[in-house]
Amino acid sequence: MKQSIVFLLVALLGGNLYSQDMTPLVRKLKAKLDQVNDYEAEGKMKTDVAFIKAPIGRVKVFYKKPNKFRLKKDGGISLLPKGGVSVNMNSIFTISDFAAIDAGEALVNGTHTRIVKILPSDENSDIVLTTMYIDEASLLVRKSTVTTRENGTYTIEMNYGKFAQYGLPDKVIFSFNTKNYSLPKGITLEFDDDKPAETEKLKNRKGRVEITYSNYTINKGIGDEVFR
Repeated sequence: MKQSIVFLLVALLGGNLYSQDMTPLVRKLKAKLDQVNDYEAEGKMKTDVAFIKAPIGRVKVFYKKPNKFRLKKDGGISLLPKGGVSVNMNSIFTISDFAAIDAGEALVNGTHTRIVKILPSDENSDIVLTTMYIDEASLLVRKSTVTTRENGTYTIEMNYGKFAQYGLPDKVIFSFNTKNYSLPKGITLEFDDDKPAETEKLKNRKGRVEITYSNYTINKGIGDEVFR
């Protein structure tokens, strides 16, 4: 498995076997997020998916370490696809054994970031590759692209404000390909076009979910029953 990781990294990074190990930076980032044992957040969610009629709605988000997460939407279930259910970085940082390689630098919304590619060592992990755009000065992930085995690839962009010290964003923009859109059992949606051929075309477009948080309640304790 270790050999296959090396070969994949060579392909990803243009054959450079001497790329800098970014594990210490990722560990620092994880330590910052580990300040948060649990949180409850309130906000508004906007769903922009071509074939779904979904008004802006109020949401409550619950998180408990290490990987419990639930999003409740007023007036019905949330329309997040399965692969990006957590819309945050906590689930990614539950991976304990990984390779983290420097992949250069980039500007994300005017902020200088270090690009880090993370590959889990566990060959059975659903996450195949994570590319993080890390603001080293603030120890914040400004953007992340995640490739999974079961649910395609999605991108998360994060804007920070008064909760930046905990690594918690004020705004999350979640983008994905609608062909990988997976709905919970028993849920049906209204389509904007009744023609099957047109509907299939719409399903192969980009979807976007935007959550703007108004408040977080951090480390006050959350019972497991919230996640059932």
